[in-house]
Amino acid sequence: MNLEQGVKKMGTAAKYKVILVDDEPMILRSLQAAIGWNDLGLEVVGTARNGEGALHLISEHSPDMIISDIRMPGMDGIALMKEVLTGSPRRIFIVISGYGEFEYAREALRQGAFDYLLKPIDHDELTGMLQRAAAQLDAQMESDKLLHSVQVLSVMARERMFSEWIEGNDRPLTYMQWMEHSELEQDYFMAVVQLDHYLRLNEQWLMDEKRLWLFAIRNILEEWSLQHGGLTVFPFHSGEWIILFPEELQADKAMLGNDLIYQIKRYSKLSCSVGISLGNKGIRQLSTAYQSATRALYQRFYSEQEGVFIDQEGSGQDSQPSDLKYPKHLEAALIESVRTLDSLRLGSLFDELKLYIEQHAAAKEAAERLLVEIAVVLYRQMEYANLLAEWPLDGLIQDLREAENLNELIGMLKKAFTRQMAESLRNQVKEDGHSLVEKAKLYIMNHYPKDLSIEEVAEFVDLSISHFCTLFKQMSGYTFLEYLTECRMEKAKHILRNTSVKVYQIAPMVGYQDPKYFTQVFKKATGRTPSEFREETG
Repeated sequence: MNLEQGVKKMGTAAKYKVILVDDEPMILRSLQAAIGWNDLGLEVVGTARNGEGALHLISEHSPDMIISDIRMPGMDGIALMKEVLTGSPRRIFIVISGYGEFEYAREALRQGAFDYLLKPIDHDELTGMLQRAAAQLDAQMESDKLLHSVQVLSVMARERMFSEWIEGNDRPLTYMQWMEHSELEQDYFMAVVQLDHYLRLNEQWLMDEKRLWLFAIRNILEEWSLQHGGLTVFPFHSGEWIILFPEELQADKAMLGNDLIYQIKRYSKLSCSVGISLGNKGIRQLSTAYQSATRALYQRFYSEQEGVFIDQEGSGQDSQPSDLKYPKHLEAALIESVRTLDSLRLGSLFDELKLYIEQHAAAKEAAERLLVEIAVVLYRQMEYANLLAEWPLDGLIQDLREAENLNELIGMLKKAFTRQMAESLRNQVKEDGHSLVEKAKLYIMNHYPKDLSIEEVAEFVDLSISHFCTLFKQMSGYTFLEYLTECRMEKAKHILRNTSVKVYQIAPMVGYQDPKYFTQVFKKATGRTPSEFREETG
């Protein structure tokens, strides 16, 4: 089951299907040829010469209408009608009988036949009968649509009511008589399902893609909830869904949460985490249940991967993130390590900073603010000491804000500053041929998405184009174009392995404005098209 399978099929206008049953081949041919089936909005999908054959066709095609002779060898028309109308009473059944079989026709009407025809068949009479039958099917369809609309509105009203109570907008229960006997009168608990990396996904998806993905995930959750005893499931915030469970499933919380994560990853290839609340009772406790489930989800910030996080009895307000004071002592030590270009000390201090945040159980927002402030301070220190090459601060801050957990945040800071410090160290020694090539490589890796020319890179390392070409090939083993292509292909592979970004969107991200040309280059480099690579490594 893929994304398309996660989305339920929508109904489309189509002709009503008809099956003809008669033991006389001539009558079957006559009926097919003499009636304007298409003009009536009907389609003959099969013919049978006995009741047993008709049952096989009915099972295969699920027709809307059956026209059958009464007298046939084996199973007769009345027995066939009883069989097919038992499970589908709305199906139209028209019987054909001879003049001497009128009692059979009357019996068919008593058993639920729509109408009957006498042989020899009057085609005009049959056409009028088919028009009335099609009109009845149309009326049934309109009634079904109306009923479905009412049911959808009821579900939407229910979900809106639940959302308002979760948000603390308590409505007087006198306005909710239709919910007086709801399942929330019994004990229940709540699971909050949150997509991981939702901010990144939201930036990648086009609007239509976003609607499709969220609709697909809701369908996955609804089907799963029905199979596992969920009371209700509905979206709350973007990238977040709520499922309510009866109290008797309390012992299965971890198992339910882990299966939810597995099913969403299996069918949508997306990861999510699940926060599960303490037990509650009554609609007035929906807000409390949501706070409990999201309190459990605070733990996700300290986890390196998706998981199930369960609020425990007695945790209460103690599990709320505490105030996080700015660590001046760590700031001073970090500044000194940057000033002296001591990358080992810097890494150790970042580990201490991570431990400090964990000990204070800080919420993601508070930890993120602290780390962004630290990053700005260290960046300004490097800028003041003239230790910066081309390294935009806003790019680092954006990366920090898109991180999903503390380990990822700290890792980004370590990587960014140690790399910049290493670059500064290299700049302090006399640059030989090797260091110039390394400098060129780094420049290529940082600028490969743009229309990068050999002239630009040669100018950056202050060499003539001919000297640069010779030196780069000698030191790296690649020509400039080969190395640029290699960088672009590696980035494209990373995007294909780890995201659902479309191939035509990847091309400009790695320096190709023409998606077709990008596909040609990728296939030449890897032996596979981007789509084939994604399928094999997904």
